[in-house]
Amino acid sequence: MTAQQAAGAPAPNSSNWNLPNALTALRIVMVPFFIWFLWAGGTHGEQSTGMRWAAVITFGLAMYTDKLDGDLARSRNLITSFGKIADPIADKLLTGAAFVVLSLLGELWWWVTIVILVREWGITVMRFVVIRYGVMAASKGGKTKTVLQTAALIALLLPLAPLVGQWWLWFAWFLTALALVATVVTGIDYVVKAVQLRNRAVRGEAS
Repeated sequence: MTAQQAAGAPAPNSSNWNLPNALTALRIVMVPFFIWFLWAGGTHGEQSTGMRWAAVITFGLAMYTDKLDGDLARSRNLITSFGKIADPIADKLLTGAAFVVLSLLGELWWWVTIVILVREWGITVMRFVVIRYGVMAASKGGKTKTVLQTAALIALLLPLAPLVGQWWLWFAWFLTALALVATVVTGIDYVVKAVQLRNRAVRGEAS
């Protein structure tokens, strides 16, 4: 593995026309279908079970493409500038859509959705702002946050409460609380690292 590959930099001859980027684009295309299925499914009390399951399946497949495109890009050295920009945007669109629609349906508190969206898009913008000083790689905490958010959303999306009882909703809300804490803590951590990255670059330029 070259130093460039280890750093996650785009490969010199990588074309944007490759399978990982196609999967990223597919994930973006799936977002409006997911929104439609979820909204058409309605609330837990008045939902179309078939549409709700369609939303769950669409969300699951979209999240799987996230893992698959990353694995393919790294294993085949197909990391591109487009992929590095589009992949996190696709992720934020999908999870953001899930949080927003769940809040619109009255199944998730709006303040939770707002806190998560502000953190997610704020950190994404911050990464673009500080990219001239260096690339901020995803941390272990950030990956844990993503896993917890995904687990919480799947639990909230699954139409199981009418079948197994209200304890399922409490379980889903417990996962959501964990995801919220991880989201806020890792957001603060990224801000601290961004400031440190900038300060190191400024000191290097001054010297």
